[in-house]
Amino acid sequence: METSQRDPQLWRMAKERAKFKSHLFTYVAVNILLWTIWLLTGRPGLPLPWPIWSTVFWGVGVAIQGFATYGNLSRGNLSEREYERLVRQRADRV
Repeated sequence: METSQRDPQLWRMAKERAKFKSHLFTYVAVNILLWTIWLLTGRPGLPLPWPIWSTVFWGVGVAIQGFATYGNLSRGNLSEREYERLVRQRADRV
């Protein structure tokens, strides 16, 4: 499909979703590798396994990106809802 025939908003959403899926795959692959290394290196006597930090904090970032990508709080959706609300208010006044 040619670029000129694409809906710009749908194209932006598709790119954001592809970027999120790529980020999610990287997160899962790297964390599997880190946990495998931790399991194979004898698990030192620390109270918490060291890969937990990357899993938790990177996971929070991935979750936020996923919510922003697939959730209802993206800037475009908020702008559209606010615009529709203003249109309804104007129509009620008339």
